[in-house]
Amino acid sequence: MSAKRNGYITWDEYFMGVAKLSAMRSKDPSTQVGACIVSEDNKILSMGYNGFPKGCSDDEFPWGKGESDPYDEKYYYVTHSELNAILNYRGGSLEGSKLYVTLFPCNECAKAIIQAGIKTIVYESDKYADTPSTKASKRMLNAAGVRYYQYHSTGRKIEYHV
Repeated sequence: MSAKRNGYITWDEYFMGVAKLSAMRSKDPSTQVGACIVSEDNKILSMGYNGFPKGCSDDEFPWGKGESDPYDEKYYYVTHSELNAILNYRGGSLEGSKLYVTLFPCNECAKAIIQAGIKTIVYESDKYADTPSTKASKRMLNAAGVRYYQYHSTGRKIEYHV
């Protein structure tokens, strides 16, 4: 009898990989964000990426930022990956689940995460850590007892072939 294979990826690598793959579906020209929600027993429950709501054409709605007219900016229209993943879930409760996301959640997504019962967030980037939105997000997550930690890549190159 032979031993099991060595070198397989960890759960964090696997689910962050799914979140990164989801981010590749985003049409946002500046920031692509992906999310993956998993159960306590490591089953994928839902995924999402940042984009416009159903019925809002990504060819007709604006992707700009810093425009003179705020209605020509993406911010009023884009649904973030975390909220999309929560809304895409068609099962029962997300209570006790874990969220993998490529960018630390904003304050609006933090509200949805807390209300959905997600208990852990694993994030890759926290590039907006000093913004009021992220500071408010962390304040709410801490108050609600939602644990979060940054994903640290092993440096292993993971490839797949199609």
